[in-house]
Amino acid sequence: MMICPRALLISQIQRRTLASGALKRTCLHDFHLEKAGKMVGFAGYSMPIQYADLSIGESHHHTRSHCSIFDVSHMQQSRVMGKDRMKFIGSLTTLDGEALGDNSGSLTIFTNERGGIIDDLIVMNTGEGYLFLVTNAGCKDKDIPLMKTKAETLKKNGLDVELELIDDHGLIAIQGPQMLEILQPLTDVDLGRLKFMWTSLGSVCGVPNCRITRCGYTGEDGVEVFIPQEYTVSVTRQIIESSPFVRLAGLGARDSLRLESWFVSLWE
Repeated sequence: MMICPRALLISQIQRRTLASGALKRTCLHDFHLEKAGKMVGFAGYSMPIQYADLSIGESHHHTRSHCSIFDVSHMQQSRVMGKDRMKFIGSLTTLDGEALGDNSGSLTIFTNERGGIIDDLIVMNTGEGYLFLVTNAGCKDKDIPLMKTKAETLKKNGLDVELELIDDHGLIAIQGPQMLEILQPLTDVDLGRLKFMWTSLGSVCGVPNCRITRCGYTGEDGVEVFIPQEYTVSVTRQIIESSPFVRLAGLGARDSLRLESWFVSLWE
């Protein structure tokens, strides 16, 4: 019996949902429905697996040839503040935070006391008095207690650390070889000077205080854009409408792009 790769991919994504009860929604949920997104449960959230205008395979190839936007607002975003913030991150991960220059970051891992891997995450040293962290939605139930407990322990020992869980911003990933030519006219950040894993605050589509980080997990050049929640739909819409070469993409293309690039998620 032959198994349809598309059906297998969809079933794998649906099995990975950690939801119990009603699914949460990102700030782009209604926008996904407007654009005929096929919604599935993933890590406790209602997320698009694909859109009506492209099959998963077509979306995959479009990303490789042009540019796609992925909603990654379900991922946990956090700030770590205080003069001992580098000790906080060093006590939880394998990262030497002191080695990070201003406005740069790194992929790293949370580890347990025996060195086992708990989750992967991105840590950015913003140069503005805080670290910016992005962790996986599927591990929120482990990552958040881990960070909270460590912050409280360090504070009890007299260290200056504050953890803030961010829930008022959206996050989109713009991925593909045409990312720069599509996004550059819409931002005052010089993307040509933004190296891989560098980050910068700037205006996107006229919205100030958006954070752009040169990174991604598709095997293509790209950025992740951190946007105030009330403007996330507007910014995403303006980017989509700015060029015929940028399209929305869902979890199906995300997974196939990762697999093709030999990328894996540690928690899956």
